[in-house]
Amino acid sequence: MKVLIYGAGGFLGSALVRRFVAGGHTVRGLVRNEDAAAALREAGAEPVLGDLLTDPDDTVALASDADVVVYAAQLLLEPERNTIEALLDTLAESGKTLIFTSGTGVLSQRTDGEWSEDTFAEDDEFVRSKYIGARVDTENLVRAAGARGIRGIVVRPSMIWGHGRSPMLDGFRTSIEKTGAVCYIGRGLNLYSNVHVDDVAEIYYLAAEKAPTGAIYHAVSGETNFRTIAEALARRHGVSARSIDLAEGVEIWGTFAALIVFSTCSRTRAPRARRELGWQPHPDRLDVLSEINVPASAI
Repeated sequence: MKVLIYGAGGFLGSALVRRFVAGGHTVRGLVRNEDAAAALREAGAEPVLGDLLTDPDDTVALASDADVVVYAAQLLLEPERNTIEALLDTLAESGKTLIFTSGTGVLSQRTDGEWSEDTFAEDDEFVRSKYIGARVDTENLVRAAGARGIRGIVVRPSMIWGHGRSPMLDGFRTSIEKTGAVCYIGRGLNLYSNVHVDDVAEIYYLAAEKAPTGAIYHAVSGETNFRTIAEALARRHGVSARSIDLAEGVEIWGTFAALIVFSTCSRTRAPRARRELGWQPHPDRLDVLSEINVPASAI
C-alpha cells in the first residue's frame, strides 16, 4: 500500500512511519522542516515539506496519491475539522482509507485531582468534555464517510509514552523547571489511561489492514494516577513532589493543559480494538513507571 501520514515528524507520527515501513509499505510523510525530513529518510520513508495551515490546498491534495491516509497532525479544533472536511472532499468516492487521530480527552472528566470510577470502552456513551468534546463532531464526519465512498476509521489514543518521550511526562517535568518540585493537582488520584507509542502504532497498522468502515478504537494498556507518576519522577530527579490547586496549575502549564490534562480523569478500555483487530499490547510495554527510569542520556 501507499501510505501518507500527516504529522509524520511528531512523536506518534514517527512511530507510525516506522511501523508502516517495517510492514513493507511505501510511506510518505508530511513534515514542516528539514530536520524532520532527514529523520523520515533515515526511517525509509519519503518526506514532503509543507504545512497544513499555510499550504492547505497543496498538502491536502497529496492524499489523492495514497491508498491509506493517516491524520496524526496536531491542530486546534476548528482548523482540524476544516482539514478533515477537505480531506474527505478529496477522497470522496475513491474507496480509500482515512484514519483520523482523536484522543481520549474527548471523554475526560474534570475532577480537580480526584479519581473517577467511570471508564469507557469505544462504543460507550459519555458526556463530552466541555473543553475538547467538540472533536467528536469531527470523529463522526470520519465515521460516516462510508456514505461518501471512503473507509473512515477513528483512533483515540490515551496518554502516550515510550522511547524516553511522553508529552504528558514532559508536562510534569515542566513543573520542576518552574517550581523545583513535581506538581500534581489536588490529591493526584486522577489519571489518563496510558499506552506505549509502539502499541498505538500497531493499532493503526492493523486498522489499515482490516478495520470496517466507521470503526473507532481506543489505544490503552494501563493506568497510573498522577500522584504516583509525580512521586516517581521526583525520586528520579532528586526533588520533592507536592500538591497544588488549579490556579497554580494554570500558572505552571497554562489554562489549556491545566484544565484538559492535569485536573481531569480519563479512564478507558479497548475491547473493540482487541476483538476486531486482534490487538494486544506488548507485555514488556505495560508500565509507564519504567519509562521514568530511563537514563537521562537516553532522553
